[in-house]
Amino acid sequence: MIMVFAFAWIVAVFDSAASNVVVEAYWPQWRGPMGTGVAPLADPPVEWSESKNIRWKRRLPGKGHSTPIIWGDRVFVTTALPFGDSLTPTYGDSRGAHDVVPITQVHKFIVLAVSRRDGAILWQKTVHEEFPHEGAHYTSSLASPSAVTDGELLFAFFGSRGLHCLDLDGESKWQVDLGKMHPLHAHGEGSSPVLHHDAIVILWDHEGPSFLAAFDKRTGEERWKVTREGLSSWSTPIVVEHHGEPQVIVSGSKRVMAYDLATGKLLWQREGLSVENVVATPVAGHGMVYAGSTYDRNIVMAIRLDRAEGEISKEPPIAWTRTRGAPYVPSFLLYGNALFYHHHFQGILTRVDALTGEDRPGPIRLDGINTVFGSPIGAAGRVYSSDIRGATVVLSNKNAPEILALNKLEDRFSASPAAAGGELYLRGERFLYCIAEE
Repeated sequence: MIMVFAFAWIVAVFDSAASNVVVEAYWPQWRGPMGTGVAPLADPPVEWSESKNIRWKRRLPGKGHSTPIIWGDRVFVTTALPFGDSLTPTYGDSRGAHDVVPITQVHKFIVLAVSRRDGAILWQKTVHEEFPHEGAHYTSSLASPSAVTDGELLFAFFGSRGLHCLDLDGESKWQVDLGKMHPLHAHGEGSSPVLHHDAIVILWDHEGPSFLAAFDKRTGEERWKVTREGLSSWSTPIVVEHHGEPQVIVSGSKRVMAYDLATGKLLWQREGLSVENVVATPVAGHGMVYAGSTYDRNIVMAIRLDRAEGEISKEPPIAWTRTRGAPYVPSFLLYGNALFYHHHFQGILTRVDALTGEDRPGPIRLDGINTVFGSPIGAAGRVYSSDIRGATVVLSNKNAPEILALNKLEDRFSASPAAAGGELYLRGERFLYCIAEE
């Protein structure tokens, strides 16, 4: 019997600051308030263009691929801004470096707060300055991890430039230097921080010594740190509560692994993911964890939490698997009983029954959508997915989905959409858009 998985952690994550706040009304972290990619109380527009349903459009300094997060009347984004004289270019010396944009200037690593009402920049805080030790893939940036907030504190992670804690008015509270990361191919750093109760969790998978670590959210003090074996990954961990105990679940090189949030102890693991380049963030619901990868191993798997223990090698902990159409860069969307995922990073979106893995209806070709680096989101019974050419497709969440609209803007989108209230936020390479009914 498959038991319905209750997201008890939704409230717990934000309990220090949100006693009178409906957390589901905002988008406080990567993959939304429930970690599933769904904005349950949002109802953004279906159609827009440069001349329709754009409340405001704000040019942002620098370059970043972090998804906007939303709390109260503010949107928070991160960016990396080069400045000063041009210096000797550096590409980085990570294994297999290719297609890397060289570093030629010192960079400011910046957190911004933007007004939801009119797009005004309310504050702009430089948390670090340095000449980065290596560049990133030409489609990426030096500010790809998304921030997270509990409505009181804001946590911005810049990888090799540290983990930074600020209040919502931009005052720095603490920072932690984790060293220098060397991702495979020198393609940049992308894993986002995860907040649960009073712990902030960081995944540090790269070509050097890798680890998973938890820090006290108020002081930055390290609580535990566990060594990880394997190669680079860009996936973000998730935290789920099972039988009242929070687990940190990580998709990484070769396997999915779960750790006790309190101690860092390894609880269970399942092999089967790609050896290299695991990017998609897993998702949890219906008593299961859904994880997958492509690149050198094409797989989507559903793991039953109530039977996950130790080394998982066979049934019954594995509810179902699929070996075609798995995601590479975009992460999963779990919307009710439907699990969505893009094939590799193409404009093919698969919809399956989350409980059985059966086609509902299976792969859907999204005409007008091509290279997809952002992850799909769900709101008001609809699914939104954007590509790097500026197009966003909107389709219904039905067993036979209908394409409702194909919208185009004059920017390139690698960050994932975010939704709150009647608004959709799209962060492009140049602009941050607030899309709302006129």
